[in-house]
Amino acid sequence: MDLLNTLVDKGLRRELPTREEALAVLATPDDDVLDVVAAAGKVRRHWFGRRVKLNYLVNLKSGLCPEDCSYCSQRLGSKAEILKYTWLKPEEASAAAAAGVAGGAKRVCLVASGRGPTDRDVDRVSQTIEAIKEQNEGVEVCACLGLLSNGQAERLRTAGADAYNHNLNTSEGTYGDITTTHTYADRVDTVQQAQAAGLSACSGLIAGMGESDEDLVDVVFALRDLDPDSVPVNFLIPFEGTPLAKEWNLTPQKCLRILAMVRFVCPDIEVRIAGGREVHLRSMQPLALHLANSIFLGDYLTSEGQAGKADLEMIADAGFEVEGAGTTTLPEHRADALAAAGSGCGSHGGGGCAPCGDGAAEPAAAACGSAPAAEPAAGAADARTELVAVRRRGAGTDLPPNA
Repeated sequence: MDLLNTLVDKGLRRELPTREEALAVLATPDDDVLDVVAAAGKVRRHWFGRRVKLNYLVNLKSGLCPEDCSYCSQRLGSKAEILKYTWLKPEEASAAAAAGVAGGAKRVCLVASGRGPTDRDVDRVSQTIEAIKEQNEGVEVCACLGLLSNGQAERLRTAGADAYNHNLNTSEGTYGDITTTHTYADRVDTVQQAQAAGLSACSGLIAGMGESDEDLVDVVFALRDLDPDSVPVNFLIPFEGTPLAKEWNLTPQKCLRILAMVRFVCPDIEVRIAGGREVHLRSMQPLALHLANSIFLGDYLTSEGQAGKADLEMIADAGFEVEGAGTTTLPEHRADALAAAGSGCGSHGGGGCAPCGDGAAEPAAAACGSAPAAEPAAGAADARTELVAVRRRGAGTDLPPNA
């Protein structure tokens, strides 16, 4: 395909595709999806080889969020039967993090539900970061706490945080259909605050919320303009008890096309397959490793993921390798720029965090509760509710974590 050859050439040169080219990737027929994967895979391997970075989530505070992000199982008014608990103690969070590190995770992502942290919350998370780094030498720590106030990013950086995650989630034009308690501009501001403080910025999206292909391209181009070091791609998990529990708009082929489009637009940025890969990619997960260079190991915030052992076997069977702690994640030109900006991540590159909304947020049930449900996408899969399992182990429970 001339289109794919053009996109590969542009990706190797770090040249931005046109909007029309990005839309054409999303419109590729299912019969050609392997060609799309092969083309985007050339770009992925050029910048990241066959390495897969493992990240591990620790949900510091679950549920009871006052925000109305309608994709989220922890939102105001959610009836999803998720775990609800207040702040983990630093030693509890450190023990949870150690399980992920033992499983091969290079980065630990600390997530807490809520609109944004108070100064006391920042103190609490700072103590947790220190406890984790004391017990796990060399581990990267990313915080995901919601909207930041002035000076909080700097305090987290001083405490040892390497990165901060805050997702844009969807296009600016449709953001008000998803959340009414804060704005798209609030999210952009928090990402920029993190960057200004020298933290490695992580910001991504949630697909499958009834958005159009144009919306997907809009948010990915907006992310490219923000220039985070990592872009997590979440696929909506339609939890029962959330506004769009009946939304099942994604097929494995669609997910692969979305990941390929993100890779072409963000060729040298860490692209992470985040929440929902088990639900929507299912048996085609190994193909997604040819597009993304990073995944979460084990469980997510409020849902259970694939067994950690199965994740590691999948990576090995697909011919990839787990990225070691001493390996730089980002390409040299990005790692050097990050180090020059004052981030502690310069030696190990980007990374980032969770499938979170305002500080926590499993990608749960999409678009605003008051908004009309979108028409099912052509070729969309039937609902697979049996694949949506609420997390009942790990942080906030007495059971061992999945790692």
